[in-house]
Amino acid sequence: MVKSLNTKMDMSCKGTWYRNGPFYGNIMVGDNAFEFYNETKLQDYIQIPWDEITYVVADVYFGGKYIPRFEIRTKSNGTFRFSARNSRQTLRAIKARIPRESLRKAPSMGFILKHRFKNLGKMIFEEESLINIK
Repeated sequence: MVKSLNTKMDMSCKGTWYRNGPFYGNIMVGDNAFEFYNETKLQDYIQIPWDEITYVVADVYFGGKYIPRFEIRTKSNGTFRFSARNSRQTLRAIKARIPRESLRKAPSMGFILKHRFKNLGKMIFEEESLINIK
């Protein structure tokens, strides 16, 4: 059995960890770490201390009414994607433990498309100017 890093639990709910596929289990937000425990395989767990987290990026839709998933980016171990049954409550519990500037909102699909078309126009203009130089 895995020993929890937390001494006090702020929030617990069902969740999914996306690693090569979905792993279903329980998400626990406590005083020392963010933890995920798999329901079926006890060896599939993750414990992320608060001082290890650099950013928490949330996918936000419909003006914040729907938050399907969030991503935790760490200093040394990479990124971890999660979804929770109560994502909004989970993010509020995380917000109480990490600095406000570490919470980010993922760019929307409209922003990404706009940015790509803007850069595409710059690339076409640069190619035309290179052709004119030769």
